[in-house]
Amino acid sequence: MFDRFDELAKAAVVASQDAAIALGHDFIGTEHMLLGLACTAGAAGEVLREQGLDFARAREETVRQSAAAGVVPSGGKPAVDALSAIGIDVAAIQSRAEQAFGEGAFQFPRPAYTEHAKRAMVLTLREANEHGGDPIRTEHLLLGLLAEAEGESDPAIEAEAEADVSAATVLTALSVDVAALRPAVLARLAA
Repeated sequence: MFDRFDELAKAAVVASQDAAIALGHDFIGTEHMLLGLACTAGAAGEVLREQGLDFARAREETVRQSAAAGVVPSGGKPAVDALSAIGIDVAAIQSRAEQAFGEGAFQFPRPAYTEHAKRAMVLTLREANEHGGDPIRTEHLLLGLLAEAEGESDPAIEAEAEADVSAATVLTALSVDVAALRPAVLARLAA
């Protein structure tokens, strides 16, 4: 699927991973995907900014809501500790990788996508197929996020939702008109 993404959409996905890591989260949720879109160039970022989303405020709100939901930034410590317990020194591996490939070449652990974020990615593909998405662009990613937020409840992922911060809750908390986003993105795609 990622081979169909244009460079800006790929940059947004990488930025979402970086946002999760920077916040010390062991997961990539829709809130991280929103941050990735908000801080990268592209039509989705432009639409978000036009609708009143500020990246710094979105990041602060994500941190606030995560703390309120009891999400404790661990920075991957449990995974590092588990490997350490069986004699694997992650810091030594990181140091050797950086010597060989440059700073930042090795990041462990790589956060996994939440079920909501996975669903948003699947919906991104659907939105791209419905709206001429070859390649898949940032607009399709934003439409996928919005479709996930509007979607029917999925019993398989509802247990995750209790402590879930989402792109929609961040947008709502920042008084961004979520209902206006989809038409604004579709207008961009039509242009």
